[in-house]
Amino acid sequence: MKAEIFSIGTELLMGELTDTNAAWIAGRLPPLGIQLQWVSIIGDNLENLSEAFSRGLQRSDIVITTGGLGPTQDDLTREGVAMALGETPTVQEDALTELQQYFQTRGTSMPSHNIKQAHLIPSSQFIPNPHGTAPGWWTERNGKMIICMPGPPAEMHPMWEVQVEPRLREIVQDEVTLTRNIKTMGMSEGAVDEVVSEFFGKENPYLGIYSKADGIHLRIIARARDISAAQSMVDPIEAAIVERLGPYIWGYDEDTPERALGRSLMARGLTLATMESSTGGYLANTITEVPDSAIYFKGGVVAYSDTAKTAYGVPAETLRQHGAVSQETATAMARTIAHNLGADFGIGITGVAGPLEEEGKPVGLMYVAITGPAGEKELQLRVPPRRITIKRRISNTALIELNRMVNELDQAPD
Repeated sequence: MKAEIFSIGTELLMGELTDTNAAWIAGRLPPLGIQLQWVSIIGDNLENLSEAFSRGLQRSDIVITTGGLGPTQDDLTREGVAMALGETPTVQEDALTELQQYFQTRGTSMPSHNIKQAHLIPSSQFIPNPHGTAPGWWTERNGKMIICMPGPPAEMHPMWEVQVEPRLREIVQDEVTLTRNIKTMGMSEGAVDEVVSEFFGKENPYLGIYSKADGIHLRIIARARDISAAQSMVDPIEAAIVERLGPYIWGYDEDTPERALGRSLMARGLTLATMESSTGGYLANTITEVPDSAIYFKGGVVAYSDTAKTAYGVPAETLRQHGAVSQETATAMARTIAHNLGADFGIGITGVAGPLEEEGKPVGLMYVAITGPAGEKELQLRVPPRRITIKRRISNTALIELNRMVNELDQAPD
């Protein structure tokens, strides 16, 4: 089955919000055997929405939308569907009663504008939304489907997982799509491409290569009659990739550098502390994106100045002799923060994030040091001279390299 996604809202076209919903949904369609063909961002304009729905129903089996289900005058998704299908929305008394009760439980009366959220057309059914006032719409006509969900991810995600995905799984039975993501770091995109070049250029199974902030990703996509058949297509390609790129592989599928490292540290009861300069706290923020990070993360220091570095224990002589942007300073930062916070591992990061050179050193020159039970690792890196690129790539590199060090502890001789 072919599908397309509409992300609805003028605020998306104005750049006031970033559309994350389409990418989130797109990642969940292949395992259902649904092929995504189009993604569109549409403003809050009734004629444009109606035209988009009419076009979508002509070229796709399923149209999935997010946004435009609120109570205000510019929330026009329902009206757009109704206009495209030539049907008239009417108030559903049961839905209206539920909305009124929703507001009553919160100690307030329902504004009159919310009545539109209880409207429905004959071809549609409500999709329950226990996390907000906007129920979704599941519309079917002439063998085509329109699935409308609210825009806020906190409402859309559970609606998809509990209501929409199970229903689609029952409907789509002719084919399944299986994906496997293999994530590497340490080789360029061209080098990875060369090593596994024989697997490119095939439609099924398909192998794609992508350059990301956390390395080079390889995605295997196989379509078959069932999961078992698809898995048998993926397995030999994955085995060949692992054999050739094994030392450079750091994760799979939904793994992130911070999650992979967190699992490794918790499994061994080890802890971590960080001191960073040019990444400005990005590393510590990334680590603490993991809910259980308090178990293993002792804390982090943003030592942006020489004064801050020496205050937390970096020897002044190291700064005088080698400068703030140096491997020696990064190593001293890793050592002192691990000692001061009583952590098993320490990460130190310093470098030039720009926009100007520092100490005669170019923008994008970065130094990372990791210290721990198995010794120390020092890295000198050159990164494209864009601040956010530097912060992301260096933070990810530090986490991936530390994870390798932690995992190598199991391989060390007694």
